[in-house]
Amino acid sequence: MDFLSSLSVQAWGSFAQMSEKKCEDGAQKRKKQEEYEKDSSPSRKNPKITNYFRPVTREVRTTENFTAEEEAERESRPSTSTRTPTYTVHSAPRTDETDVNSKTKERTIQKCQADLKSYLLNQTKNLFQGTRENGSSTPLKDTYTELYITKGSSGEVNNEHEVTELECKRSTREEKKIHLNNIFEPLPKEKIRPQRVLTNGIAGIGKTVAVQKFTHDWAEGTANQNIQFVFPFTFRDLNSMKDECFSLMDLIGNYFKEVKDLETSDYDNCSFLFIFDGLDESQFPLDKSQMCRCVTKTTTVDTLLTNLIKGTLLHKALVWITSRPAAASKIPPEFINRVTEVRGFNDEQKEEYFQKAIGYEIVAQRIFSHLRLKLLRSLYIMCHIPLFCWISATVLQSLLTDTPENELPKTLTEMYTHFLIIETKRKQQKDYEKGETDKDLIMKLGKLAFEQLKKRNMIFDENDLKGCEIDLKQAAVHSGVCTQIIRKEYGLHRQECYSFIHLSVQEFLAALYVLETFIDSRKNLLHIQTRVKVASEKGEIPIIPLHKSAVEVALVSKYGQWDLFLRFLFGLSQDKNQKLLQKIFGFEERRLQSNQEIIKYIHSEIKKLPNSYQSINLFHCLNELGDQTLVEQVQTYQSSGDVSKISPAHWSALAFVLLVSGENLDVFDLKKYHKSNEVLERLVPVLKAAKKAV
Repeated sequence: MDFLSSLSVQAWGSFAQMSEKKCEDGAQKRKKQEEYEKDSSPSRKNPKITNYFRPVTREVRTTENFTAEEEAERESRPSTSTRTPTYTVHSAPRTDETDVNSKTKERTIQKCQADLKSYLLNQTKNLFQGTRENGSSTPLKDTYTELYITKGSSGEVNNEHEVTELECKRSTREEKKIHLNNIFEPLPKEKIRPQRVLTNGIAGIGKTVAVQKFTHDWAEGTANQNIQFVFPFTFRDLNSMKDECFSLMDLIGNYFKEVKDLETSDYDNCSFLFIFDGLDESQFPLDKSQMCRCVTKTTTVDTLLTNLIKGTLLHKALVWITSRPAAASKIPPEFINRVTEVRGFNDEQKEEYFQKAIGYEIVAQRIFSHLRLKLLRSLYIMCHIPLFCWISATVLQSLLTDTPENELPKTLTEMYTHFLIIETKRKQQKDYEKGETDKDLIMKLGKLAFEQLKKRNMIFDENDLKGCEIDLKQAAVHSGVCTQIIRKEYGLHRQECYSFIHLSVQEFLAALYVLETFIDSRKNLLHIQTRVKVASEKGEIPIIPLHKSAVEVALVSKYGQWDLFLRFLFGLSQDKNQKLLQKIFGFEERRLQSNQEIIKYIHSEIKKLPNSYQSINLFHCLNELGDQTLVEQVQTYQSSGDVSKISPAHWSALAFVLLVSGENLDVFDLKKYHKSNEVLERLVPVLKAAKKAV
């Protein structure tokens, strides 16, 4: 082999070896590159980024959230007109500390709720009928009778006495009945739950007891558990704070220390119900006040209440307000989502109440049967009012054991006279009588009742009592007549205020005071010319001037302020009640002028009166005086079928008869009667009570 050939062979061999080595090196490089790419990740490309392999959040890094080191580095770079934002990816892991805080907050809320429920359950477990002092408390569950509550009310402000309004009202089938625990639930065909509810009802009809039962059921865990916190307030209590400033949190804390550990954020996230009972007793303007949306802002109580009611403070909170009808207009209708009315007891509920209150079925049935007598229809109608049911049960249960059936109370005045006697005997049994006679103290209470009735006040304070020379301890002793209400405080305040157990009791005592003052001193407290010096030839006390003055005052007063007072005044003038007063309380024996003159006077007033409701009240006065002549005459006309020629007074009597008769007034047939404007005006109460007039 020549050199060249040998060189060529060697060269080829070397080239082949080199080519083979390059191929091996290339394969290895490609393998490493594939492995590198396969294993590539953000952390390999940018080792500053930590890879958690879980969902991440991305945050735009601006100059406001750079660290000091990053800011120094940024400033050392060349200036540019624009800079691409730096993106840093952060993970969002849930730390153990977050879980612990959340669970701690939840436990705090649950504890506050449990403590509040425990406190409210204890506060609402007993029902006090009358006063706490006289010991007439029973477990709420044993005595509570469901109230008749309906959606809506007429909305008009009535000018008659609340009792007269009640007597002229009938239930209709169209009324939408609402169960107490469902007042915040949407009705059929309603999609939205009402947030602010106003509940109307006359004095003593059961509004406060309804609040107590609602609160008790929530605290017990049997109703409305979608509400986390319930705070029941009364305007009577809040009045004592009207000149002070609080934050909402502080105000709640003063009343309910059980929730003091709630934080500000809890008020935004939890569900609350604020109950304000007794709007008619409110001394707050509730109209023009500054806006408040923060639960920690210190401001006036009026501002807090106004903003809660308007929905600007805790706009998700529920609000429930109760009121007598005359005061309901204090809240503009645009801030109320639902209006309800407590109508008291219907006929079935009356019977149920007496069964529960008496405890003995036979005795309860005798009482109920007595009240349902045709002659006592006005008393039976009054039993729509739960407190009157309690007064009737107290009186009749006491009298049934030793009183003949025909001597049981048949009029409103007789019922209240016996009630006063029973409560006085209760005081004597406690052996509290020291120095002051029953007559003296009753007259002092009567003076207080009269002075406050003139001012349209139901609540009075210690100065009012002292002004009538009433000893506070003695007032508490007579707890069945004058209730001492002790404010339950949670720190800052402690104040006593007083009221009679019901407006009707105040009106009764006021009438007693005016009558006895006239009899003893001939002083007419209802007339400018107060003295009457002339006595009748028969030695009778001329009571007619007082009676006429009372009728005049009642007829010119607004809202029927003196209507029930007038009934009591006539009733107390009757021999039966006078003898009871003389026998029990030591009032001096005397003989009053005959009723005949005042009966004729009332008949003449009925003929002249255009106001049909005032006529209805005068018929109740005639009933107290024992006169049924107009009623009997119109019943005769009615039974004969000829009513076209009866007098105006008889038309008013017809309205009275129809209203108290218990007859079905679903449809009132006007075709039976003369269709003059005067007749229609006198039959207005019947037309309002009827569901339909044809």
